[in-house]
Amino acid sequence: MSSTSLKRRTAKPDGSIPWIVVLPFAVSGVIHLAKPRVFEPIIPKPLRARGRELVVASGAAELACAAGLLHPSTRPLAGLASAAVLLAVWPANAQMSVDLGRRALRKRNASSLAAFAISIARLPLQIPLIKAALR
Repeated sequence: MSSTSLKRRTAKPDGSIPWIVVLPFAVSGVIHLAKPRVFEPIIPKPLRARGRELVVASGAAELACAAGLLHPSTRPLAGLASAAVLLAVWPANAQMSVDLGRRALRKRNASSLAAFAISIARLPLQIPLIKAALR
């Protein structure tokens, strides 16, 4: 794919910054690097042996994508990379839902059920983020 067709495919029509992707990536990237322990439990079980490294790598990737989306010349590639990062972290978000579901079944209290419901509702919300990154 040529860079011209890549730009056409991924650039927002008005050339504006996709803040709906930039802001969450910037905030999440900083938290991934500052407090990786927060994210280690949601690493899918087969990958947990390298959990810290994966958390740090995904945080760095989120920050790189957020920075890349800020400049028009890097936005097309950063948009594709952002979509790839969102797809790559989807299994971790699914693992979080599974774990919260198990906890909700064990505890059967309102806060556990609410956390589980929010985590489930969050999974399909990544689809509009992926679409925004690709625009």
